[in-house]
Parts: sequence; C-alpha cells; structure tokens
Amino acid sequence: WSEWNGKYRDTVRRFWKGDSGEVGELASRLAGSSDLYGHNGRRPSASINFITCHDGFTLTDLVSYDDKHNEANGEGNRDGNDANDSWNCGVEGPTDEPAIRSVRLQQRRNLLTTLLCSVGVPMLLSGDELGHTQRGNNNAYCQDNEISWLDWELDDEDKAFLEFAQAIVRLRKEHPVFRRRRFLYGRPIRGRSVKDIYWIRHDGVEMTDADWGSGLQAIGVGLVGAEMFEVDARGNPVTDDTLVLLFNSGREPVTFTMPNGDATASWECLVDTFTGAHAKVALGHAARYEVAAHSMVVLRLARGRVLPT
Repeated sequence: WSEWNGKYRDTVRRFWKGDSGEVGELASRLAGSSDLYGHNGRRPSASINFITCHDGFTLTDLVSYDDKHNEANGEGNRDGNDANDSWNCGVEGPTDEPAIRSVRLQQRRNLLTTLLCSVGVPMLLSGDELGHTQRGNNNAYCQDNEISWLDWELDDEDKAFLEFAQAIVRLRKEHPVFRRRRFLYGRPIRGRSVKDIYWIRHDGVEMTDADWGSGLQAIGVGLVGAEMFEVDARGNPVTDDTLVLLFNSGREPVTFTMPNGDATASWECLVDTFTGAHAKVALGHAARYEVAAHSMVVLRLARGRVLPT
C-alpha cells in the first residue's frame, strides 16, 4: 500500500511558515518517512508526499491567506478545515505590494522544490504549477465556477512559475538520489566511511543531538549519489552526483559554509528560490553560500570531495 503522507504536508508547511523546532521532523520527511513506513518492510514508495490536494488551500492560497474564506459556500464560513498551517506573508488575500508578492513567490518555489527533492512519491495538485487561486476557499467542492476552474490565460508571473515548476520536475528526473528505493538513515554505507545522507549546520559541521532540539530554522542536507547501491530495471548500478540542499525558513539570511573537504572542491548552483534561478551556475571553489531569508538552494558538487567522513 501507498498512503497520502499527512505528516509530510503538515511538517513542510510549518517549517516554511517559520515555525521553530521543525528541523528534526523535516529531516524525517525529506528522507522518506521511514518512521512511518519502514517498520513493516515497506519502502519510500509507500509515502505519497504532498503539500496541497483537492481538499484545502491551493499552493497560491497557502501563501496568501492566514484563514479560510468559504463564505461563498453558503455555510457561514463554518465548513472546511480551520487549521491550515498557512501564512499570508503580511497581507490577507490579493495585494499589489511588491515585497509581499516577492515573498509569496519565493514560498511557492520553496514548497515545490522541497516536494520534488524529497524521497518518496511526490503528488502535485493540478493548477499549482499555474498559480491557481480559489480566493481563500479551502472547501471548493461545491463551486462550479471561476473559484474552482483553472485559468489557462497565464500572466508573466504565472508563466515564469510554470517554467520553474518544469525545471524542478526535470531536476528530480535527472537525479536518482531523490528517487531512492530504500530509506535514508544517515549511517555509513555497508561499512564504509561514506554515509548516504548528512545533516549539516550553517557552519558546515554535522548536526549533533543538541542541535536537533535547538530551534534552528536553517539546515543543510548532503546527499551522496556516488555509491547508492541500487540497480535499474536491467540490473545496472545506479549512481548520481553529490548534492547539497540548503534550507532557511527564517526572516534573516544565513551564510552556509560548505562541508570540510579537499581544496579542489568546486560547486554549481542548480536552484536558488530567492532569485528563481533554475539553471546551472558555476560557483568555482566557493567556500560559503548566502541563503536569503525564506529560501532554499540546491548545489551540485562539480569536482572534489567535501562531505565529512
């Protein structure tokens, strides 16, 4: 059996909303939710990861409304879920304020990128890639009108977001490290010194037990694809690049130090949700990377070895 992973939805929403104390739960969800599905022999494919679905806010509304607005349903706004773990980024509903619109766009990119870079099966609500809004209605089953219809006449912002969504889907398809058939545990791989996944602080040091309970809002994840010990349908070994994902849900930028390693290490930036960049950008031998507030970065190790052993 595969199941909709409600804990995944709630955790990712709360983390990007800015709630503290979520990094431990986030780590479990990013790595495939073995705590939920691994005890009885199931694999990451048992976890259907999602952030929005047909029932509830759309992705655009999740970052535009603090509260549901179901008045059009004729039940006095009593229907629908009151607990949405949403954040309007400063103003309830539509706004022309550039700063708020910019943060909302970042948050949409954050949520989408997190979803497609998580181990498990991603589920995307139709219309989220187009910027669909239900005007704050989180129970629109009874609305056969513009509230529930998809608008195919996209403005420039929606076209740009669709292009970003397509790029992140390609990123997932190109990197099997996101599509692992086995859970990630952060243990050495078959007795070797290399682990399958690393959790790092902003200073490039691996997380300690004390760090997990410290209320951090920024965390890095190192995924080692060189030795995945998986095979494809024809029995050929599956390998991938080493990728580092940097998350910052706080209100201030955080400068991450790359994990310790040899001096030849060089990097490429594949995604930066602050700028909306989704093409390879060479960073060279950069030792640090500033992650803007409310943003996420995906880096690829282009050369060298940097993750701790």
